[in-house]
Amino acid sequence: MVEVTLPASISLAPSLAPNLLLSVSSEKFRSKTIKVIQPRKRTWKIRAVVASSSSHLIFGSLNRTVGAQALTERECPEKYKGKGKYKKRVFFLDVNPLCYAGSKPSLQSFGHWVSLLFSQVSLTDPVIAVFDGDRCNEQRRELLPSYKAHRRKFFRQATTSRKYVRSQVGRSQQLIMDVLRKCNVPVIKIEGNEADDVVATLVEQVLQRGYRVVIASPDKDFKQLISENVQIVMPLVELDRWSFYTLKHYIAQYNCDPHSDLSLRCIMGDEVDGVPGIQHLVPGFGRKTALKLLKKHGSLENLLNAAAVRTVGRQYAQEALMKYADYLRRNYEVLALRRDVDVHLQEEWLVERDTCNDSSVLSNFFRLVEDTDKPNGESKSNFSNG
Repeated sequence: MVEVTLPASISLAPSLAPNLLLSVSSEKFRSKTIKVIQPRKRTWKIRAVVASSSSHLIFGSLNRTVGAQALTERECPEKYKGKGKYKKRVFFLDVNPLCYAGSKPSLQSFGHWVSLLFSQVSLTDPVIAVFDGDRCNEQRRELLPSYKAHRRKFFRQATTSRKYVRSQVGRSQQLIMDVLRKCNVPVIKIEGNEADDVVATLVEQVLQRGYRVVIASPDKDFKQLISENVQIVMPLVELDRWSFYTLKHYIAQYNCDPHSDLSLRCIMGDEVDGVPGIQHLVPGFGRKTALKLLKKHGSLENLLNAAAVRTVGRQYAQEALMKYADYLRRNYEVLALRRDVDVHLQEEWLVERDTCNDSSVLSNFFRLVEDTDKPNGESKSNFSNG
Protein backbone atom coordinates (compact mmCIF):
# COMPACT_ATOMS: atom_id res chain seq x y z
CA MET A 1 0.00 0.00 0.00
CA VAL A 2 1.31 3.42 -0.96
CA GLU A 3 0.11 6.31 1.18
CA VAL A 4 0.80 9.76 -0.26
CA THR A 5 -0.56 12.93 1.27
CA LEU A 6 -0.38 16.01 -0.91
CA PRO A 7 -0.38 19.54 0.52
CA ALA A 8 -3.77 21.18 0.57
CA SER A 9 -4.35 24.81 -0.28
CA ILE A 10 -5.72 26.39 2.88
CA SER A 11 -6.20 29.84 4.29
CA LEU A 12 -5.41 30.30 7.96
CA ALA A 13 -5.36 33.42 10.07
CA PRO A 14 -2.15 33.41 12.07
CA SER A 15 -2.69 32.05 15.56
CA LEU A 16 0.41 32.80 17.56
CA ALA A 17 1.23 31.54 21.01
CA PRO A 18 0.75 34.14 23.77
CA ASN A 19 4.45 34.30 24.55
CA LEU A 20 5.49 35.22 21.04
CA LEU A 21 7.18 38.57 20.67
CA LEU A 22 5.08 39.83 17.79
CA SER A 23 1.38 39.90 17.05
CA VAL A 24 0.40 40.01 13.39
CA SER A 25 -3.07 40.68 12.00
CA SER A 26 -4.46 38.58 9.16
CA GLU A 27 -4.21 41.55 6.77
CA LYS A 28 -0.58 42.22 7.57
CA PHE A 29 0.22 38.54 7.38
CA ARG A 30 -0.03 38.62 3.59
CA SER A 31 2.60 41.29 3.22
CA LYS A 32 5.14 39.79 5.56
CA THR A 33 7.18 36.65 5.76
CA ILE A 34 7.14 35.13 9.20
CA LYS A 35 9.88 32.86 10.45
CA VAL A 36 9.34 30.82 13.60
CA ILE A 37 12.54 30.10 15.47
CA GLN A 38 12.56 28.03 18.61
CA PRO A 39 15.26 29.06 21.05
CA ARG A 40 16.69 26.73 23.61
CA LYS A 41 14.62 27.78 26.67
CA ARG A 42 11.13 26.90 25.44
CA THR A 43 10.23 30.47 24.44
CA TRP A 44 9.19 30.93 20.86
CA LYS A 45 10.48 33.94 18.95
CA ILE A 46 8.98 35.18 15.75
CA ARG A 47 10.64 37.45 13.25
CA ALA A 48 8.87 39.37 10.50
CA VAL A 49 10.59 40.58 7.34
CA VAL A 50 8.73 43.08 5.16
CA ALA A 51 8.92 42.58 1.41
CA SER A 52 10.52 45.50 -0.37
CA SER A 53 8.92 47.05 -3.42
CA SER A 54 11.82 46.03 -5.64
CA SER A 55 12.03 42.34 -4.78
CA HIS A 56 10.04 39.29 -3.81
CA LEU A 57 9.58 38.30 -0.20
CA ILE A 58 12.86 37.47 1.48
CA PHE A 59 11.81 33.82 1.78
CA GLY A 60 11.36 33.71 -1.97
CA SER A 61 14.67 35.30 -2.84
CA LEU A 62 17.01 33.48 -0.45
CA ASN A 63 17.05 30.11 -2.12
CA ARG A 64 20.74 29.61 -2.78
CA THR A 65 23.39 28.87 -0.19
CA VAL A 66 27.16 28.59 -0.43
CA GLY A 67 28.65 27.29 2.78
CA ALA A 68 26.86 29.10 5.60
CA GLN A 69 26.11 32.18 3.47
CA ALA A 70 22.75 32.70 1.81
CA LEU A 71 22.74 34.27 -1.63
CA THR A 72 19.79 36.02 -3.19
CA GLU A 73 18.76 35.32 -6.76
CA ARG A 74 20.21 38.70 -7.71
CA GLU A 75 23.61 37.73 -6.25
CA CYS A 76 23.83 34.39 -8.06
CA PRO A 77 25.97 34.77 -11.19
CA GLU A 78 23.76 34.31 -14.24
CA LYS A 79 26.21 32.00 -15.97
CA TYR A 80 26.00 29.55 -13.05
CA LYS A 81 22.26 29.48 -12.55
CA GLY A 82 20.94 26.00 -13.27
CA LYS A 83 24.45 24.55 -13.26
CA GLY A 84 26.51 22.73 -10.67
CA LYS A 85 25.96 24.02 -7.14
CA TYR A 86 23.37 26.50 -8.41
CA LYS A 87 20.96 23.84 -9.65
CA LYS A 88 17.59 24.03 -7.95
CA ARG A 89 17.40 22.03 -4.74
CA VAL A 90 14.88 19.43 -3.61
CA PHE A 91 14.84 18.51 0.08
CA PHE A 92 13.90 15.11 1.49
CA LEU A 93 12.83 15.17 5.14
CA ASP A 94 13.45 11.91 7.03
CA VAL A 95 10.75 12.42 9.65
CA ASN A 96 11.01 9.52 12.13
CA PRO A 97 14.42 10.23 13.71
CA LEU A 98 13.49 13.89 14.25
CA CYS A 99 10.66 12.82 16.56
CA TYR A 100 13.13 11.76 19.26
CA ALA A 101 15.17 13.75 21.77
CA GLY A 102 17.91 11.23 22.47
CA SER A 103 16.02 7.96 23.02
CA LYS A 104 12.80 9.61 24.19
CA PRO A 105 9.92 10.29 21.81
CA SER A 106 9.34 14.02 21.50
CA LEU A 107 6.83 15.93 19.41
CA GLN A 108 8.60 19.07 20.56
CA SER A 109 11.82 17.83 18.95
CA PHE A 110 10.00 17.37 15.66
CA GLY A 111 8.53 20.87 15.81
CA HIS A 112 11.84 22.44 16.74
CA TRP A 113 13.89 20.90 13.93
CA VAL A 114 11.22 21.36 11.28
CA SER A 115 10.81 25.02 12.26
CA LEU A 116 14.57 25.58 11.92
CA LEU A 117 14.67 23.71 8.61
CA PHE A 118 11.87 25.73 7.06
CA SER A 119 13.04 29.13 8.33
CA GLN A 120 16.82 28.80 7.96
CA VAL A 121 17.65 26.05 5.46
CA SER A 122 15.07 24.96 2.89
CA LEU A 123 13.14 28.26 2.73
CA THR A 124 10.91 28.01 -0.35
CA ASP A 125 12.69 25.03 -1.92
CA PRO A 126 10.42 21.98 -2.32
CA VAL A 127 10.43 19.56 0.62
CA ILE A 128 9.24 15.94 0.44
CA ALA A 129 8.59 14.26 3.81
CA VAL A 130 9.03 10.50 4.12
CA PHE A 131 7.90 8.19 6.93
CA ASP A 132 8.78 4.57 7.65
CA GLY A 133 6.01 2.30 6.44
CA ASP A 134 4.28 -0.27 8.63
CA ARG A 135 6.31 -3.50 8.99
CA CYS A 136 9.18 -1.74 7.25
CA ASN A 137 11.96 -3.85 8.81
CA GLU A 138 10.56 -7.30 8.08
CA GLN A 139 12.51 -7.98 4.87
CA ARG A 140 15.87 -7.17 6.42
CA ARG A 141 15.09 -9.02 9.63
CA GLU A 142 14.43 -12.16 7.63
CA LEU A 143 18.07 -11.92 6.51
CA LEU A 144 19.42 -10.79 9.88
CA PRO A 145 17.17 -11.10 12.98
CA SER A 146 19.37 -8.68 14.95
CA TYR A 147 18.71 -5.85 12.47
CA LYS A 148 17.41 -2.88 14.49
CA ALA A 149 16.19 -5.41 17.05
CA HIS A 150 16.80 -2.98 19.92
CA ARG A 151 14.60 -0.29 18.36
CA ARG A 152 11.23 -0.58 20.00
CA LYS A 153 8.32 1.71 20.58
CA PHE A 154 8.83 3.90 23.64
CA PHE A 155 5.80 4.51 25.83
CA ARG A 156 5.31 5.97 29.25
CA GLN A 157 3.46 3.01 30.70
CA ALA A 158 4.67 -0.48 29.94
CA THR A 159 1.33 -1.89 31.07
CA THR A 160 -0.70 0.14 28.59
CA SER A 161 -2.98 -2.02 26.46
CA ARG A 162 -1.89 -2.68 22.88
CA LYS A 163 -5.16 -1.27 21.55
CA TYR A 164 -4.59 2.02 23.39
CA VAL A 165 -0.95 2.12 22.27
CA ARG A 166 -1.89 1.72 18.60
CA SER A 167 -4.43 4.52 19.01
CA GLN A 168 -1.83 6.86 20.54
CA VAL A 169 0.72 6.03 17.86
CA GLY A 170 -1.79 6.74 15.10
CA ARG A 171 -2.86 10.09 16.58
CA SER A 172 0.71 11.26 17.05
CA GLN A 173 1.73 10.36 13.52
CA GLN A 174 -1.41 11.89 12.05
CA LEU A 175 -0.76 15.14 13.93
CA ILE A 176 2.74 15.36 12.41
CA MET A 177 1.43 14.57 8.95
CA ASP A 178 -1.20 17.30 9.30
CA VAL A 179 1.45 19.86 10.25
CA LEU A 180 3.55 18.97 7.22
CA ARG A 181 0.60 18.96 4.85
CA LYS A 182 -0.57 22.39 6.04
CA CYS A 183 2.98 23.66 5.46
CA ASN A 184 2.65 22.50 1.85
CA VAL A 185 4.91 19.47 2.18
CA PRO A 186 3.85 16.21 0.46
CA VAL A 187 3.98 13.21 2.80
CA ILE A 188 4.95 9.71 1.63
CA LYS A 189 4.58 6.48 3.59
CA ILE A 190 4.81 3.13 1.84
CA GLU A 191 3.83 -0.04 3.64
CA GLY A 192 6.65 -2.55 4.09
CA ASN A 193 9.38 -0.04 3.18
CA GLU A 194 11.79 1.99 5.27
CA ALA A 195 11.94 5.72 4.66
CA ASP A 196 15.64 5.34 3.70
CA ASP A 197 14.77 3.11 0.74
CA VAL A 198 11.96 5.39 -0.41
CA VAL A 199 14.30 8.38 -0.29
CA ALA A 200 17.07 6.52 -2.15
CA THR A 201 14.60 5.57 -4.91
CA LEU A 202 13.25 9.09 -5.28
CA VAL A 203 16.73 10.66 -5.17
CA GLU A 204 17.58 8.84 -8.40
CA GLN A 205 14.42 10.19 -10.03
CA VAL A 206 15.06 13.76 -8.83
CA LEU A 207 18.64 13.72 -10.13
CA GLN A 208 17.39 12.57 -13.52
CA ARG A 209 15.24 15.73 -13.64
CA GLY A 210 18.35 17.88 -13.24
CA TYR A 211 17.94 18.97 -9.61
CA ARG A 212 20.29 18.83 -6.65
CA VAL A 213 19.20 16.84 -3.60
CA VAL A 214 19.53 17.67 0.09
CA ILE A 215 18.56 14.95 2.59
CA ALA A 216 17.57 16.31 6.01
CA SER A 217 18.38 13.51 8.43
CA PRO A 218 20.78 12.47 11.20
CA ASP A 219 20.92 8.95 9.69
CA LYS A 220 24.43 7.95 8.60
CA ASP A 221 22.98 5.40 6.16
CA PHE A 222 22.45 8.25 3.69
CA LYS A 223 26.21 8.80 3.40
CA GLN A 224 26.27 6.08 0.73
CA LEU A 225 24.25 8.45 -1.49
CA ILE A 226 26.59 11.46 -1.21
CA SER A 227 27.88 12.92 -4.47
CA GLU A 228 28.45 16.29 -6.10
CA ASN A 229 24.68 16.68 -6.40
CA VAL A 230 23.56 14.94 -3.19
CA GLN A 231 24.19 16.48 0.21
CA ILE A 232 23.03 15.74 3.72
CA VAL A 233 21.96 18.37 6.22
CA MET A 234 22.15 17.08 9.79
CA PRO A 235 20.61 18.41 13.02
CA LEU A 236 23.40 19.28 15.45
CA VAL A 237 21.88 19.25 18.93
CA GLU A 238 24.93 20.77 20.62
CA LEU A 239 24.87 23.79 18.26
CA ASP A 240 21.08 23.90 17.91
CA ARG A 241 21.20 24.21 14.13
CA TRP A 242 21.26 22.23 10.91
CA SER A 243 24.67 21.64 9.33
CA PHE A 244 25.49 20.62 5.76
CA TYR A 245 27.55 17.49 5.15
CA THR A 246 28.96 17.29 1.62
CA LEU A 247 31.24 15.19 -0.54
CA LYS A 248 34.23 17.24 0.64
CA HIS A 249 33.32 16.62 4.27
CA TYR A 250 33.06 12.89 3.65
CA ILE A 251 36.45 12.61 1.93
CA ALA A 252 38.08 14.70 4.68
CA GLN A 253 36.54 12.49 7.39
CA TYR A 254 37.11 9.04 5.91
CA ASN A 255 39.84 9.60 3.32
CA CYS A 256 38.01 7.44 0.81
CA ASP A 257 35.33 7.72 -1.85
CA PRO A 258 31.66 7.56 -0.71
CA HIS A 259 31.20 4.58 -3.01
CA SER A 260 33.35 2.67 -0.53
CA ASP A 261 31.23 3.70 2.47
CA LEU A 262 28.75 0.86 2.19
CA SER A 263 31.47 -1.74 1.61
CA LEU A 264 33.38 -0.45 4.63
CA ARG A 265 30.31 -0.66 6.86
CA CYS A 266 29.66 -4.22 5.68
CA ILE A 267 33.13 -5.23 6.84
CA MET A 268 33.20 -3.19 10.05
CA GLY A 269 29.54 -3.72 10.92
CA ASP A 270 27.00 -1.24 12.24
CA GLU A 271 26.37 -1.47 15.96
CA VAL A 272 23.47 1.01 15.87
CA ASP A 273 21.57 -1.07 13.31
CA GLY A 274 22.52 -4.38 14.92
CA VAL A 275 24.75 -5.56 12.06
CA PRO A 276 27.89 -7.37 13.34
CA GLY A 277 31.21 -6.80 11.62
CA ILE A 278 33.90 -9.27 10.66
CA GLN A 279 36.20 -8.16 13.52
CA HIS A 280 33.97 -10.16 15.88
CA LEU A 281 35.07 -13.26 13.98
CA VAL A 282 38.59 -12.16 13.00
CA PRO A 283 39.85 -9.67 15.63
CA GLY A 284 42.86 -8.66 13.53
CA PHE A 285 40.70 -7.52 10.62
CA GLY A 286 40.20 -3.87 11.54
CA ARG A 287 39.34 -0.58 9.89
CA LYS A 288 42.88 0.06 8.64
CA THR A 289 43.00 -3.28 6.82
CA ALA A 290 39.52 -2.80 5.38
CA LEU A 291 40.27 0.69 4.05
CA LYS A 292 43.53 -0.45 2.47
CA LEU A 293 41.84 -3.32 0.64
CA LEU A 294 38.85 -1.23 -0.48
CA LYS A 295 41.03 1.57 -1.82
CA LYS A 296 42.77 -1.00 -3.99
CA HIS A 297 39.72 -2.96 -5.15
CA GLY A 298 37.00 -0.30 -5.02
CA SER A 299 34.09 -2.29 -3.63
CA LEU A 300 33.29 -5.27 -1.43
CA GLU A 301 32.15 -7.38 -4.36
CA ASN A 302 35.34 -6.67 -6.32
CA LEU A 303 37.39 -7.52 -3.22
CA LEU A 304 35.58 -10.82 -2.61
CA ASN A 305 35.86 -11.81 -6.27
CA ALA A 306 39.58 -11.05 -6.27
CA ALA A 307 40.14 -12.96 -3.01
CA ALA A 308 38.46 -16.02 -4.54
CA VAL A 309 41.11 -16.33 -7.28
CA ARG A 310 44.27 -14.79 -5.84
CA THR A 311 45.93 -13.47 -2.70
CA VAL A 312 44.80 -9.92 -1.91
CA GLY A 313 46.43 -9.32 1.46
CA ARG A 314 47.97 -10.92 4.49
CA GLN A 315 47.09 -14.50 5.28
CA TYR A 316 44.54 -13.68 8.04
CA ALA A 317 42.73 -11.23 5.74
CA GLN A 318 42.81 -13.62 2.80
CA GLU A 319 41.38 -16.46 4.87
CA ALA A 320 38.71 -14.22 6.40
CA LEU A 321 37.51 -12.98 3.00
CA MET A 322 37.25 -16.49 1.65
CA LYS A 323 35.67 -18.04 4.74
CA TYR A 324 33.17 -15.27 5.47
CA ALA A 325 32.29 -14.11 1.96
CA ASP A 326 28.61 -15.05 2.38
CA TYR A 327 28.54 -13.33 5.77
CA LEU A 328 29.80 -10.09 4.20
CA ARG A 329 27.43 -10.32 1.25
CA ARG A 330 24.53 -10.71 3.66
CA ASN A 331 25.67 -7.56 5.49
CA TYR A 332 25.73 -5.78 2.14
CA GLU A 333 22.18 -6.83 1.34
CA VAL A 334 21.00 -5.64 4.76
CA LEU A 335 22.82 -2.29 4.77
CA ALA A 336 22.48 -1.26 1.12
CA LEU A 337 19.70 1.24 0.46
CA ARG A 338 17.24 -0.07 -2.09
CA ARG A 339 16.45 1.99 -5.16
CA ASP A 340 13.59 -0.12 -6.51
CA VAL A 341 10.70 0.89 -4.25
CA ASP A 342 7.41 1.24 -6.14
CA VAL A 343 7.13 5.01 -5.85
CA HIS A 344 7.13 7.59 -8.63
CA LEU A 345 8.09 11.24 -8.45
CA GLN A 346 5.20 13.65 -9.09
CA GLU A 347 5.71 17.02 -10.77
CA GLU A 348 3.71 18.82 -8.09
CA TRP A 349 6.27 17.70 -5.49
CA LEU A 350 8.92 19.82 -7.23
CA VAL A 351 7.20 23.21 -7.16
CA GLU A 352 8.36 26.05 -4.93
CA ARG A 353 6.91 25.58 -1.45
CA ASP A 354 4.38 28.16 -0.30
CA THR A 355 5.50 29.24 3.18
CA CYS A 356 2.58 31.52 4.06
CA ASN A 357 1.08 29.02 6.54
CA ASP A 358 4.31 28.10 8.35
CA SER A 359 3.99 30.63 11.16
CA SER A 360 0.39 29.91 12.18
CA VAL A 361 0.63 26.14 11.75
CA LEU A 362 3.84 25.75 13.75
CA SER A 363 2.71 28.19 16.45
CA ASN A 364 -0.49 26.20 16.94
CA PHE A 365 1.52 22.98 17.01
CA PHE A 366 3.89 24.25 19.70
CA ARG A 367 0.97 25.46 21.80
CA LEU A 368 -0.76 22.08 21.49
CA VAL A 369 2.42 20.24 22.51
CA GLU A 370 2.87 22.49 25.56
CA ASP A 371 -0.76 21.98 26.57
CA THR A 372 -0.45 18.20 26.39
CA ASP A 373 2.73 18.33 28.47
CA LYS A 374 0.90 19.96 31.38
CA PRO A 375 -0.04 17.66 34.31
CA ASN A 376 -3.76 17.98 33.59
CA GLY A 377 -3.32 17.55 29.84
CA GLU A 378 -3.58 14.38 27.87
CA SER A 379 -0.57 12.08 27.73
CA LYS A 380 1.75 12.84 24.88
CA SER A 381 1.41 10.29 22.11
CA ASN A 382 4.49 8.74 20.56
CA PHE A 383 5.43 6.60 17.62
CA SER A 384 8.19 4.19 16.69
CA ASN A 385 11.56 5.26 15.30
CA GLY A 386 11.59 2.24 13.01
